[in-house]
Amino acid sequence: MQLPGGMGNVLKQIKKAQELIQKKQEELQNLRVEAAAGGGMVKVVANGREEIVDIHIDKEVVDPEDVEMLEDLILAAIKEAQTKAKETAQREMSEVMGNLGLPNIPGLF
Repeated sequence: MQLPGGMGNVLKQIKKAQELIQKKQEELQNLRVEAAAGGGMVKVVANGREEIVDIHIDKEVVDPEDVEMLEDLILAAIKEAQTKAKETAQREMSEVMGNLGLPNIPGLF
């Protein structure tokens, strides 16, 4: 069945765009960004989907008398890792959208 007015070509382009976006989303799942707090005493790694995948805490920062400081350092490192992951993902998806000739809509991915 022949689609009218070049619709077949448009559908092919849409399918290609979907495949490229899906591939990029899979790549983002494997992307790793690291953030640190407390001069590197607390390190957090997130993937490109803003999921925390690893946390490292130096023994020197573990003080039973000051748990609040450790909690603050962990929270700061997590927030920074998520921010880095989000910015990286947006930049990567913006590049894909631009290569496809599509507008980048913030928050879409």
